[in-house]
Amino acid sequence: MINYIINLFFPKVCNGCRALLLQNETVFCTICRHEMPLTYYHLDSKNEAVKKFYGKIDIQFASAFLYFNKKGMVQELIHNLKYKGHQEIGTVLGNWYAEDLKDLQLEIPFDAVIPVPLHKRKFKERGYNQVTTFGQALASGLDIPFEENVLIRKLYTKTQSKKNLLGRSENIGSIFDVTFEEIHHNKHFLIVDDVFTTGATIEACARALLKIPGAKISMICMAMAH
Repeated sequence: MINYIINLFFPKVCNGCRALLLQNETVFCTICRHEMPLTYYHLDSKNEAVKKFYGKIDIQFASAFLYFNKKGMVQELIHNLKYKGHQEIGTVLGNWYAEDLKDLQLEIPFDAVIPVPLHKRKFKERGYNQVTTFGQALASGLDIPFEENVLIRKLYTKTQSKKNLLGRSENIGSIFDVTFEEIHHNKHFLIVDDVFTTGATIEACARALLKIPGAKISMICMAMAH
């Protein structure tokens, strides 16, 4: 009865299209789930995400789950996750993609999931890291640790979304650093982030993690600008 009253005054809506969710639907409506713009990058070793790193840094594996288009469904999802506290979106997407990734036959399996970190000030402002639930769900589905204290953000920066590629590359290189122990040596780290655009942020994170002896790097983002 209490749940009925709550739903009456605060109805649950789809995070993709804002339609009212049916009783058996959660987070997304059935229509949006079937219309998700999946990339299937994990099935292509020469996908567009991988190509972003050619000649820059050695990446073992790179992928993104969804395509990101301005004013599209995925932009709405990421906005709700990042700014409106709907962290359950990350969980659902992470669980979904983990099922696809379980069938991957990687030469070097992932050892740990590393989220792109927020600066302490940004974390305090927002209250959470928008990639945490996505990373945790991937780690759980792949049965590997979720390590959120290895990679750290040293500098507080304003959003990178309105900077061009050159501007991003110039100021992002010194933002990240690592704290590690001997148990982290020779590990294959899977970096996770929300939206993949130029690759500058992931590259900077990778370079920081490569300070760890024997480290190997892969990356997965929830979405890639398309």
